Amino acid sequence: MNWFFNMIASSIGKKLLMALTGLGFSLFLLIHLIGNLTLYGGKDFFLSYVEHLHALGPFIYVAEFGLLTFAVIHISTGLILFWQNLQARPIRYQVNKNAGGRTIGSATMPYTGVAILVFVVIHLLNFHFIDHSRQTVFQAIDTTFDMLPYVIFYTIAVLIVAIHISHGFWSLFQTFGANHPKYMPAIKGVGFLFSLFAAVGFGFIPVYVSFIM
Repeated sequence: MNWFFNMIASSIGKKLLMALTGLGFSLFLLIHLIGNLTLYGGKDFFLSYVEHLHALGPFIYVAEFGLLTFAVIHISTGLILFWQNLQARPIRYQVNKNAGGRTIGSATMPYTGVAILVFVVIHLLNFHFIDHSRQTVFQAIDTTFDMLPYVIFYTIAVLIVAIHISHGFWSLFQTFGANHPKYMPAIKGVGFLFSLFAAVGFGFIPVYVSFIM
């Protein structure tokens, strides 16, 4: 097992952990978005989806524990890599050049990651850790999105998520060795469409709930 721990301790091992957990979160984000899109079918359709989800019972707790484990690994590994990069370059460049195709997504990954963590905690407090005997998830959504400050906060957070995954999606495939001139443009295109789908799909929900539903 020494080889495994040595590999994980290496820079390549940490990047692989980031890629694997990032892929897991991308799949979860897609499934979560598809589930949330049931809101566009109305209250009864959404509550039916929630009821079927809760019927999975123990599988939900296993999935939540898995996501929590992924989060701990992803966040801690990301912070370690960020610190190591700072240590390797103690003196900041005087001129910040946008070399090598550097994008806003790649330049802000650590910062958008921390912002997403804050958003997820607040999001869970508002919609997950609620007293389900007093209100349904739909009522919590309806009440929360009736507050303009939270709608603005949610919209900004969704845009930050989109920026984060716009780089993270193709970056994880690059880590897996798919960095090939033949495939990478298509992977980057899929990553952009995925981030756009997430931004529009999640971002329009508070508008729909507040002004249309």
